Amino acid sequence: MTETADPLNRPLKRGWTTGSCATAAARAAYELLMTGSCPAIVDIALPGGRRASFAVAMHEAEGGRATAGVVKDAGDDPDVTHGALIKATVQRRDAGSGIAFRAGSGGGTVTRPGRPLPPGEPAINPVPREMIIAAIDEAATALGGTRDVTVEIAIPGGEDLAKKTLNPRLGIVGGLSILGTTGIVVPFSCAAWIHSIYRGIDVARAASLPHIAGATGSTSEKAVQQLYGLPDTALIDMGDFAGGMLKYLRRHPVGRVTVAGGFAKMTKLGQGLLDLHSRAGEVDLGWLATALHDAGAPPALVETARTANTALQVLQESDRSGFPAGDVVARAAWQTAYRALANDAVALDVAVFDRDGRLVGRCLGADHFPLPRNRR
Repeated sequence: MTETADPLNRPLKRGWTTGSCATAAARAAYELLMTGSCPAIVDIALPGGRRASFAVAMHEAEGGRATAGVVKDAGDDPDVTHGALIKATVQRRDAGSGIAFRAGSGGGTVTRPGRPLPPGEPAINPVPREMIIAAIDEAATALGGTRDVTVEIAIPGGEDLAKKTLNPRLGIVGGLSILGTTGIVVPFSCAAWIHSIYRGIDVARAASLPHIAGATGSTSEKAVQQLYGLPDTALIDMGDFAGGMLKYLRRHPVGRVTVAGGFAKMTKLGQGLLDLHSRAGEVDLGWLATALHDAGAPPALVETARTANTALQVLQESDRSGFPAGDVVARAAWQTAYRALANDAVALDVAVFDRDGRLVGRCLGADHFPLPRNRR
């Protein structure tokens, strides 16, 4: 795994997501089931196109079931799952039934709406599911095996570890979620990340780029790049540090900046948070309900926001009702960003995207939403 350096030249080791570890474990367990032999090292594809190898920490086979485990290495990220054993058990299903997922001991189960998965499903997020399916498909092709299997993901001690996460509040019971969108855990160092934001802005300014975009994640980054046709050098890996980016731009301006992110992150910005990480504060659904009410949203949508478990649930109801909740969030986020930027020489706009990169809200700036600057 590659390393990055922080401003003090200390190496920051990257790690693997639970999704990558579960995929590697499933790949090894599948081979054990099909051949009776478990590999010591397995190779899997990551969402970005690169490949990665994992050591198999344990394996066993009994009664038509094969199990393999991979130890989670989070690198230098302070992740509660670092060192956890991610186990996958694979067994055959009826021909033509495809791949099914189960939560084993220490694996979470979704119990409330508003998540990417419906209640009752194991808390294995969509991207890790796609990774596991791809790994099994690849192995089935190589080994001439079936693609009709059940994959059960277990994490010994996962139920206790989950108490240190947001899972209980989100209605995920029984253990941990299997997560990840890139397969890689980037070490979370505030100083290193903010330093990289500064350098990205410096590079854009040196290239005389008229327009840059700071995004909260890879999905919104790709979407905003496509929306505006921006070059790679115009993309700032803002992450959760909206305040850090905007305050640096106050002193080192560019012609235009777009703040881009998902509905939940932009809701936090609309609330007034400039640090969008979960440790700094959660989505305030009461605030969102009030903002929707004040914007004239249908009563059913406002009530959904008041009682929802997640911002995603509100966005889904917004789509059904046809009311542009994303625009309401974008306008509120623009206000917060405008105050932090405090530089009228920089044109500011906000773009809100859903999990698939679809534009769901937008505020194009002061001409569309004039507000007095409140410098505090």
